[in-house]
Parts: sequence; structure tokens; C-alpha cells
Amino acid sequence: MAASPDHLFGLRNSFYVGAYHAVITSSQSLPAHALSPDDLVERDALMYRSYIAIGSYQLVIGEIGPSAATPLQAVKLLAVYLSGDGGNRESVVSRLRELLSDAAVGSNPILRVMAGTVFMHERDYAEALKHTNSGGSMELLALNVQIYLQMNRTDHAEKQLRVMQQLDEDHTLTQLANAWVDLVLGGSKIQEARLIFQDLSEKYPTTCTILNGKALCSMHMGNFEDAEGLLLESLNKVDQLR
Repeated sequence: MAASPDHLFGLRNSFYVGAYHAVITSSQSLPAHALSPDDLVERDALMYRSYIAIGSYQLVIGEIGPSAATPLQAVKLLAVYLSGDGGNRESVVSRLRELLSDAAVGSNPILRVMAGTVFMHERDYAEALKHTNSGGSMELLALNVQIYLQMNRTDHAEKQLRVMQQLDEDHTLTQLANAWVDLVLGGSKIQEARLIFQDLSEKYPTTCTILNGKALCSMHMGNFEDAEGLLLESLNKVDQLR
């Protein structure tokens, strides 16, 4: 029996490389009748996460109502966390803990990615890993890599990367995670990271994520003039997003 088509494949990859406007536009053109209920929730989560990425927190907070599915409520909590003051942040953390403790919804991968992201921002790495380390999606594994790198535990980040490579070596998140680890390892690995970002720039529209990755590689290699040009191009793209 042929596998059903993955209607969200392109949407996910656009999100991973930072093509947020493409996600917003494409998500609105995907026919709802072709998507399962879970796909519809994931589509909307990717769209709203893209709005968060470009700083449109209030739009997300305003559009996700109290009756929305739990994963979308978790996305809204991330928007509240990133937009709010200390009091809002405390209430977001409390609400996330409440959702994660609910056996009916606590294992949802989107909820766990949102929770892991918030706890990572809180620098509560043990709590973040408590909810992301069991895996369940490539995005959770990639988030583990980010958390371990922030903890200066490159050894654990490399182990997570190997798990991702075993699952899908060509996955966009595997490639990005590989580049992140290479940048931290330095030395000859910088050229490998540069090749990854170059490959991504040939497959996808050039985004700030890709340009900044290239710029970091150039700086590590001492090519500061190249890095400056890439960063200026990235800043221009940021201005276009506003």
C-alpha cells in the first residue's frame, strides 16, 4: 500500500530554515479537506510559530482562543512568554507544567517542543531535557542538541546528532544540527559547517538563518569581510520582515 502524501513536508522545511513568510503564505493555501485533524493543528502551529519568529506575538495571542487545541495553546504560551514581563513568564511556566502533567496531552510533541523552548530560555536545562529527551520527533532531537550545546556538553550534543543521523541523515534538521555541532567543535569542522549552509542555500530560499550560519563560519575562518557582507544581507532581510 502506498504511503499517504505528507502535505506538510514543504511547510516544515521552510520553517526549519527560517523562511517564515513562506510558511505563513503556504499554510493559508493548503486545502483543509486534504489534511487530517492532526495535520490541521500542526499546520496552524507552524504558521503561528512563524508569526512568533518575526515578532508578531500579539497576533498569535489574539487569534488563538481558549477553545483551540492544546498544541496551539502551547504555541500561544510561547508567544506570551516572549512578549511579556516577569509575571507573565512565571504564569506561562506554571501553565506549561500543568499541561505537561496531564496524562491526556502531556506527551504531545508540539507541547514538549514549546515547553522545552521556554525552559531553555529560562536556563532550566534539566527541566527542558525532562520533557524533550524522550524524543518522538526530529524537532525534539534537534532541540536536545541546542540545549546540550548551551550547557557546553558537546559530547551529549554529538550523541543526539548521531541518533538523528541514524534516523534520517538527509533531514533538514539533521543537517542544521550537524552544522551547529561543527561550529562549536571548530577547527576543520568549520569548513564542513560552511558546506552544509551552502547546500541549504542552494535547496531553499536564502534566509537569515542560513546567512547567519554562513557568517559564523566566515568569522571562524577569519574571513571577516565576507562575514560582514553576509550579515548586512541578513539585516536587510530582517528589515523586509517588519
